[in-house]
Amino acid sequence: MSAARPENAEILLADPRPAPLKTNFGEDQFGRSLVLSVGQARQVFRWIEAGQFLMGSPADEAERGHSETLHEVGLSRGFWLADTACTQAFWLAVWPVNPSHFQEHADNPVENISWHDAQGFIAELNRRLPGVHARLPTEAEWEYACRAGTATPFACGQQITPAQANYHGGYPYAGGQQGPYREKTVPAASLPANPWGLYEMHGNVWEWCADWYAEYPGERQADPVGPPYGKQRVLRGGTWSDPGRYARSANRSRIEPAYRPRSSGFRIALSQP
Repeated sequence: MSAARPENAEILLADPRPAPLKTNFGEDQFGRSLVLSVGQARQVFRWIEAGQFLMGSPADEAERGHSETLHEVGLSRGFWLADTACTQAFWLAVWPVNPSHFQEHADNPVENISWHDAQGFIAELNRRLPGVHARLPTEAEWEYACRAGTATPFACGQQITPAQANYHGGYPYAGGQQGPYREKTVPAASLPANPWGLYEMHGNVWEWCADWYAEYPGERQADPVGPPYGKQRVLRGGTWSDPGRYARSANRSRIEPAYRPRSSGFRIALSQP
């Protein structure tokens, strides 16, 4: 890397095997990881291998949406994905103002932000850390990582509980048992990880994706990035205040990119420039 390294940042490039930095990578039961640090704030990333999967939901999945047409997707390039939504601590290490409503804990996900806010943060992160190519994940990358090799409504199986995800426990999924309603976000990585080591992919906050919203095509897609223009951007994952059905891996939501709902956050991806 030719650019000077900022004094307050540890930079680990988005490459699965960069020889000069190989010893800085970790590995555990979930696979490879790296840490991006800005000042005292840090974000762990997981390496997501290239692969293919069925995106959307089958016709017999309970409480599915009409826009979840099942289709095959191939991702030809691996990428790094943050193991949590961006926390308020990491946000404040880059951006001076915390817009979040739930500020009880620095490890709570940053929320109450628009798609444009997320892009502004990412641009500033890339400016501060030359050589790091941060971005929002595509919708296909997000669902692929959320599923973590599974084909069930949730990465944990056919059903979910508030012990596994932060959603409105008074409105369970598909006849499940009612459970607690926390009425707020929970700190990042405080609930169980999925099989690829990613936390709170189900519930807690909606996560912005890079794509404009559009109906799915019926045929196989290779590295889809969504349409070139549109009116609404995609969000995924469900939130602390939503019924359980919205936390499903296939569930889709969309709003205008300038809108700032209290329930919206984002998760950072890293790739080669």
